[in-house]
Amino acid sequence: MRNHRDSFVEFREAPLDNEGVSPHKHRLADYLRPKTLSMLLLGFSSGLPFYLVGNTFGYWLRDEHTSLTAIGFLSWVGIAYSLKFLWAPVMDRVDLPLFKRLGHRRGWMMFSQIVVGLALAAMGGTGTKAGLARLGAFALVVAFASSTQDIVVDAWRIESADDGEEQGLLASAYQFSYRLALLATDSLILIVAAAVGWRMSYGIYGACMAIGVIATWFAKEPERANAVMDEKREAPLWTRFFDAVVGPFIAFFRAHGWVALVMLAAISLYRIPDFMMGPMASPYYVDLGLAKPTVGAIRGSIGLIATFAGIAAGGFCSLKLGNMRALIIGGILQAAATAAFATLAFWGLSLRLFAVVMVGDNFSLSFAGVALVTYMSSLTNLGYTATQYALLSSTYAWLGKILKGFSGAMVQSLSHTHGLIHAYGIFFIVCGLTGVPAVLLFAALGYWHRRKQPAPAAA
Repeated sequence: MRNHRDSFVEFREAPLDNEGVSPHKHRLADYLRPKTLSMLLLGFSSGLPFYLVGNTFGYWLRDEHTSLTAIGFLSWVGIAYSLKFLWAPVMDRVDLPLFKRLGHRRGWMMFSQIVVGLALAAMGGTGTKAGLARLGAFALVVAFASSTQDIVVDAWRIESADDGEEQGLLASAYQFSYRLALLATDSLILIVAAAVGWRMSYGIYGACMAIGVIATWFAKEPERANAVMDEKREAPLWTRFFDAVVGPFIAFFRAHGWVALVMLAAISLYRIPDFMMGPMASPYYVDLGLAKPTVGAIRGSIGLIATFAGIAAGGFCSLKLGNMRALIIGGILQAAATAAFATLAFWGLSLRLFAVVMVGDNFSLSFAGVALVTYMSSLTNLGYTATQYALLSSTYAWLGKILKGFSGAMVQSLSHTHGLIHAYGIFFIVCGLTGVPAVLLFAALGYWHRRKQPAPAAA
């Protein structure tokens, strides 16, 4: 969550439980703590590669006349983000030899950041003329290294927080800088690419991963989880293996019971509208005839303002209404914003309408992202932080990542009977409707939590 603050006004942070409200307050000075500043830079480093192997990658490919079907299938490199729970136990238990002196979490962070930077530079050096297979292979390396970075940064964020109050503060900082990185790779890069070309742009953004490396160097290794992790390392080898691989799942289901299945189902469906439409958004702009600098300027101006407003509104609603209600509101907003892309197809293109659609999209995704990250963070157990959060963040991504691979084929198929632009419109409406099931599941979870709470004692 992110609240705007000045030196004269205080805002209370949103809770980490499902419906409660934190009694603590934060000032602007809280965001200037070394730990929070590190989180801001690490959040930017985490967000930087995401669109470069996703939506922006699709823009590059379509700009160089790659087919929609190929763009859709190449988006499957992002499935790496949905499989990270498979190697997250390694992040929880194994020190990286060459980086061991940095500490357990920081060693893995720096290694993954260096690999991401080199692989992005390799994508820029390769380009589309060397063949989509080679370019896709480097994109896959970026996705795996980036998802590894996400595992460790999420664990660092959760383990570094001293209490629930600080957890909300770090989640706010993370979301703020993560969304800033997405805007940089979703809007600013279009202006850069128009000036120096796509290949040089990817090389520049690969060098920007140095921001994460610097942040990792100056960050402090989490101390709160050290005792727990040291105790686990003293156990026999087979016990450690079982605890690393199976323990996180046992602990999660033990804590939440059968409701854990509903939680996982709701989380897995929550971001489907965004994931499904993602690979087709940038090709849509190309086929509408929008120039890269125009798209970049609108995204980077009022789109940036809408992003900050969405983060602030998400935090405010979580504070006033509780996380579960904020999730429901966020789900409705992102479904409507996704379907709104169809207006450009059916009402005709105008820059004013495009700006309105961009504002709605950035606001709703930021709002929903704040609610979801905070909710998932609240469900982890100390000692299994990396694996459990990787499980949850993989759960919210895996179904959408699989479905989005067929997005190009869907639009291409619809275009045979409806024309290309109207095919896009129908596709975006369908994507918006896929957000309804998650809203219903979170509404059911909210009702269940209210029923579970004990009735207030009589005065």
